[in-house]
Parts: sequence; structure tokens; C-alpha cells
Amino acid sequence: MVCGCRWAGVTPEELAGVREDLEAFAAELFDGFFRADQRRWGQAYVRGLLLDGRRKSVEPMAARLGEDGNRQALAHFITSSPWDAAHVRARLAWRMHEVIGPEALIVDDTGFLKDGDASACVSRQYTGTAGKVTNCQVGVSVHLATDRASAAIDWRLFVPASWDPASPEADAVKVARRTRCGIPDHVGHVEKWQLALDMIDETRSWGLDVPLVVADAGYGDAAAFRLGLEERALPYVVGISSRHTAHPAEARPVKPVYAGTGRPPKMQYPEPAQTVKDLVIAAGKAAARPVSWREGSRPGKGQSGVKRMYSRFVALRIRPAGRGVRRAIDDPELPERWLLAEWPATESEPVQFWLSDLPSGMPLATLVRLAKLRWRIEHDYREMKQALGLAHFEGRTWTGWHHHVTLVSTAHAFCTLQRLTRDPKDPAPA
Repeated sequence: MVCGCRWAGVTPEELAGVREDLEAFAAELFDGFFRADQRRWGQAYVRGLLLDGRRKSVEPMAARLGEDGNRQALAHFITSSPWDAAHVRARLAWRMHEVIGPEALIVDDTGFLKDGDASACVSRQYTGTAGKVTNCQVGVSVHLATDRASAAIDWRLFVPASWDPASPEADAVKVARRTRCGIPDHVGHVEKWQLALDMIDETRSWGLDVPLVVADAGYGDAAAFRLGLEERALPYVVGISSRHTAHPAEARPVKPVYAGTGRPPKMQYPEPAQTVKDLVIAAGKAAARPVSWREGSRPGKGQSGVKRMYSRFVALRIRPAGRGVRRAIDDPELPERWLLAEWPATESEPVQFWLSDLPSGMPLATLVRLAKLRWRIEHDYREMKQALGLAHFEGRTWTGWHHHVTLVSTAHAFCTLQRLTRDPKDPAPA
């Protein structure tokens, strides 16, 4: 059995204890299943994901599961059995929220590369998994996280516009596959940032507190996403691209001279907004301060110990401009925000940017640590794909995909619980 990393030297007694832990954990999450056979195959599927083996699709897992290796029963359970993935995710979220005590909810997406075109929502689209446009599915997920532990608690399968019959970009061949893939009629193309907001709303509907939202520029660049967080009174630290424009915090709007004809002009900023990159460069490299935000494992064969993650950062108070930035009705000033930029000593210009609505007195080290917390989601994706078969699902249905990613999240959460029990200080494997 594996939990993100191989358990070398585990005795039969320890393995038996681990299985007891898994049975108790699965019983807790699957308690809402109406039938005993669903609870049995749910636990068996999770155990199959945890067992050592290169492929974590149904057939090879069934071969490893011994008396629970009924391929037909496992395939039916994951593909078409009528159990609600959201119910399991809610129970998983409650359990992991209690254990982790999250500082943030992290949003991101990952690609599921596909050779064929029959699986639900497969299309040629960009994915960071491959770093290019390729044939794949894209799943959006949200994760509870601190520096020491994290857990994926909710998922959405992104529906490309070509799969949406109501879209001008609809592809007749793909639309015709919706029925075979079991895609509900009411499900259409929704931007990824909106899927993220929907999951944030769902997480809160489960009664969980969301203290902060962290995301990369794929979400932070969407002004509508940031506005959605502000409307929900959720603080955020999100990546943005260097092309975003803003005014310095000290800039003030003025009222243009009124000629006495027509509608009086509105107050406006006398100088044009600058790109965030130009604002940081204007502050100068001397404004960058060194910050070490966490310990990481040393890469490379034969290396051991930890390495301090370290760089230099500039933090400025700015007033973001551009389309989609909302002003207060009775206040012509744009709201103040933090602009955080990473500017390594070896670089001639800043290399990465974040925007945050955290309070003005926030220490630089705290801003940096929260911005960099997104490493946890990369860790989760890597562990779920390499060890737990996240991308190994061979079914083609909408329901099957959601069932599979939910149970992979369950297996990953069990690994996290085991590591926290064995080493509470640092559950992440090197």
C-alpha cells in the first residue's frame, strides 16, 4: 500500500493497522450510502487506489484486490452506481477542515490527457499539465491548505464551448456525444473562474469557514473572479499578469474643468494608469526585500535535508484600474490593494506578480507566504497523479469522472491523515 510515497519497511502488523484505519475512514465518508454493497465497493476502490501499482484503472486494480477484485462490480460502482459525489465531498471537507485548520482555499485546474475523443468534455484546449494546447479534459478543483497539509475537497469538469449546444461555438459531433456521456441537460459551458466561485459557494454551504482564497493568474486575471470574491467578503491573494494597469496609492482623481455645456464630466485620474510591471520597476530594485517563506526538500539524487525557499519581493499599495474594477457609488477613488512582485537578485526585472485585498498593515513576510501557498496544490496534483491514479480513469461518462476524482481525493486525504499521525510536524514527503 502507498500513501503518496512508498512505505518502505512496513511490517504486517503495521499494515493491518493501516487497513483498520482505512476501514474506519471509509465508513465515516460512505455512511450516507443506502446500500451495503456501495459501502463495500467504495472502500475497495479507495484501497485499490492506495495499493502499489503503475495503473489505477479498474481492471489492474481489480487484479490486486484479492477477494474484492470483482472488476464488473467496481466498474459499475464507479461509472453508473447512483451515489452522490457531493455528499462524499462534504463529509471529506468536514473531516479535513477539522484536521488541517486551513489558512486558505486554493483554486486551480489540471489536465487529463486523452488519446481519443469519446470521453465527456474532451477537446483540444490548453492545459498546464502539458504546457500546450492538446486533447484533454480539464478539471477545476479547490483545496483546503496550510503550509503543512492540504486536501482536495471539490471538483468540476470544465465543459468547453464546443460541447454546449447553446454556444455559438457548438460542435455538432461533440454535442451528439453528450447523451452517451451522460452529461446532464442543464450543464453547459461555464468559465473556469465561475466554476471556482460555485465551488467556493458550495464549500461555504457545507458550513465551512473560508478564511482566504489563493489562485494563480489564470483566475486572478479575471476581474469578475476578484469582484465575486469581494462581493462574498472573501479576502484573496491571486496571481496576475504583468499587463494589468493601476495607479499609485497616493494618486487622487480630480474634476476636469467644466465648460458649462453638456453633462458635467466625472472625476478622473490626471495621469494614465501604468502597468503593474512599470510601477514595480519605477519603485526600483532597491525596494526589493529578502524573504524566506518555507523549507523545501533538496532536489537531486543523493541530496538530503531541507532547503530554505528564498527570494526578494517588492510590495506596493496601488489602485487597480482597467475594465471590471468596481468603484464605490459615492467615492470616485479606485480601491487600494496590495501589489506584490517577486524580483530575484539575479533578474533585471520582476518575474511574478500578485494582487491582494488584505489589510494595509499586513507584513511583507505574511503576504509572500500566503502568495506562495499555492505550492500545496501542485503537490496535491503530483501526488494524486503519480501515486493515486487521478488521470487513470478510462470510463467516458460525466458521472464516472466525478466519482473517480472524488475517491482519489478520499485516498489522498487518507494519506494526509496517516502522515499527520506519523509525523505531525511535516506530513509532506520529500
